[in-house]
Amino acid sequence: MSSLELHAICKSFGSLPAVDNVSLSVPEGSRTAIVGPSGSGKTTLLRMIAGFEFPDSGSITLNGTPLVNGPIEVPAHQRLIGYVPQDGALFPHMTVAANIGFGLPGNAASKQQRINELMEMVALDSRMLPRWPHELSGGQQQRVALARALAQRPKLMLLDEPFSALDTGLRASMRKAVAKLLSDAGVTTILVTHDQAEALSFAHQLAVMRQGKLIQVGPPMDLYLRPRDEETALFLGDAVVLPATVEGGWATCELGRVPVADTAFKGAAQIMLRPEQIELSASGSSNEGCLGVVTDSDFGGNACMLTVRLQTGSSARELLVRSLSIHAPLVGNTVGVRVVGSGHVLGGGQ
Repeated sequence: MSSLELHAICKSFGSLPAVDNVSLSVPEGSRTAIVGPSGSGKTTLLRMIAGFEFPDSGSITLNGTPLVNGPIEVPAHQRLIGYVPQDGALFPHMTVAANIGFGLPGNAASKQQRINELMEMVALDSRMLPRWPHELSGGQQQRVALARALAQRPKLMLLDEPFSALDTGLRASMRKAVAKLLSDAGVTTILVTHDQAEALSFAHQLAVMRQGKLIQVGPPMDLYLRPRDEETALFLGDAVVLPATVEGGWATCELGRVPVADTAFKGAAQIMLRPEQIELSASGSSNEGCLGVVTDSDFGGNACMLTVRLQTGSSARELLVRSLSIHAPLVGNTVGVRVVGSGHVLGGGQ
């Protein structure tokens, strides 16, 4: 069952289309991440869902109730949608308690009970309630902003790059904590982010936007392994894209014969592999595949990214290969190069 339905949403600013004919279904209780480069229209789309902007055409429905459809334009404060912006946007002149309780109905006692529940929900000590926003860390401010957004028991939660200002380690832990919190509460969630790794780990459904259009939607693993085109492949992570001749479920390329999932496609094509699919043998011999020379190594802790120049073909093609640092061959070493798993035919029938 879908919680949110967007149908043929269009929005222009002047003569420039910001969102172009976007349709999207968000299942109830799920987490969807919308990703895309700067200017792709993802934040404009989020603002239209929230009610801060209205589309030029198209419809938006939440739990069967029209929010936008022709003459119907439900204002933001009547939509029961929570919204957490990038900086949290806490009121600086209000305490933590006043920020969370802002707009809560009822008497002082019932408000305080709800505030205490929310503080426990976002794993904050109740002793922080009298503090001011400037007395909190970045992670604490984001938790308070989330508690404030949850206070009205929203049907839908919108997160607009809420972790981008946090340190790397804190960002990962906050992302996991927020994902668990929203899942436990059964709140349907949409995250807008420019961080591909964040989107892949957070979402049940991933939507890629480019130039105002929705390019591809599906489970994160499907989009990572089977992107629609080269631009999407490279946006979602490092990729090796090679020209190939495909027939009968096999691609013949500079890495030799590589199996592909698309058994129906026949002809010239480009195939995509992720760097972790390329395996190196430090012995310098290759039973299948080809030989190469390590020309560069980018150390990244437990893993490193190697650049390998192939010794087959006339192009001296260089490949990116992700390797565990402890097993990584040294720069200058000759290595065997083979492919693990299947390649993906870009623009094929998958």
